[in-house]
Amino acid sequence: MEHLARLARGGEKLVNFVAMILVLLLMLYAGYSLYDNWLISQAGFGSELMKYKPDAEKTYSFEELIARNPDVVAWLTIDDTHIDYPVVQGKDDAEYLNKDALGEFSLSGSLFLSCLNAPDFSDPYSLIYGHHMDNGGMFGDITNFLKESYFEGHRKGTLRNTDHTWTIELFSVVKTDAAASEVYSIYTWKESNAGLKSWLKEESLYYRDAGLSENDAIIGLSTCYDTETNGRVIVFGKLELQEVKDSE
Repeated sequence: MEHLARLARGGEKLVNFVAMILVLLLMLYAGYSLYDNWLISQAGFGSELMKYKPDAEKTYSFEELIARNPDVVAWLTIDDTHIDYPVVQGKDDAEYLNKDALGEFSLSGSLFLSCLNAPDFSDPYSLIYGHHMDNGGMFGDITNFLKESYFEGHRKGTLRNTDHTWTIELFSVVKTDAAASEVYSIYTWKESNAGLKSWLKEESLYYRDAGLSENDAIIGLSTCYDTETNGRVIVFGKLELQEVKDSE
């Protein structure tokens, strides 16, 4: 009996030791998960990239970013939102889903221009994609445009590359799905966006007159709608060229 009792005490110690190890592992995993989520959250805001942002006085820092990654085509800013990032263009529309604008791995990805668009935004319709981050990073603020008060209070943005500056006049928000050919079939509007303009007047959740002329280019900003598997929210704006630099 005493032998059995010793075995029982030894088994109890072993069970306690294993339980302690499991608790420590769970604590380490929980700590790692919190740290990982924090890293993803911080990456979504791209603070390290802000030093490359072009402004009216200088573009050399932006040119340094392009030198580091030639896939960078522009810098997009939407006033009074978190949207203030470089825009890249990959060989396909999957390349920058999990890479930042320096070409390094990042779960928050990048803002990227459709691979079917001209990189100089000369198409009648250009489409930029971005992840929906719950903290408002990347295109997380796009879904805020589903609220009419937010749509009415956010009307302007800026798009810059090394040669041009465009103002963006936001005029439409659409809630649809990934199969919406009017939004995602870029080649449909390669020659003219007249049909897209008509479609937006009919299908927009909110729409305002932006004085669109026949030759005005349109830009779309697309992100996932997190309550629906294939849901998408797209904000549309009119591109208006503001500045052309003299070539040397």
